[in-house]
Amino acid sequence: MAKREFIDCGDTMMRKFKFIMLTAFALTILGNVASADDLAQENKADKNSVGEQEMEKATFGGGCFWGVEAAFRQINGVVSTSVGYIGGNKENPTYEEVCGKSTGHAEAVEILFDPSQVSYEKLLETFWANHDPTQLNRQGPDIGSQYRSAIFYHSNDQKTAAEKSVESLTAQGIFQRPIVTEIVSAGTYYLAEDYHQQYLEKRGLSTCGIKKP
Repeated sequence: MAKREFIDCGDTMMRKFKFIMLTAFALTILGNVASADDLAQENKADKNSVGEQEMEKATFGGGCFWGVEAAFRQINGVVSTSVGYIGGNKENPTYEEVCGKSTGHAEAVEILFDPSQVSYEKLLETFWANHDPTQLNRQGPDIGSQYRSAIFYHSNDQKTAAEKSVESLTAQGIFQRPIVTEIVSAGTYYLAEDYHQQYLEKRGLSTCGIKKP
């Protein structure tokens, strides 16, 4: 009987030992899988973070934002564009409020671009070429401070580039009248209503038809 009890006890201990070892092994495997998943997620997050850091923003006001947006969407290196309102004192303004000239906001285009493909200076060239920067608070038939010419810079480098660009254009006499474009720090940008986004492109048009100087 003693021998039998000893064998049963041994078998039980062996089964328990095997169970513990298998459980530990399984937990180790699961732990490694979880660690691998966590690492993959971290790597993905890092890549997304790096991708976002590689992109830069630029914001311009040059009259009706429909045509300004359409011009910038043609440039290689421009990742995305949107139209909205900036430079005023009214939170979450509507188009009607901005047109009422009481918000202080300008119609503007916000651009996300890849500086490895297109420089900020190139964006400035497009900005100057697609509106008349000598008209104060208007563009062609569109009159009001919401249509003002403005560069809303996002860094000191952008500010310097914008100022140098104005100096260069003035020295070359590109425009017959003085440039009145504002160069101001970008404040809060409010996205315009959905129907304004890519307005011309949705209608198969490329410009608003305003004659440039």
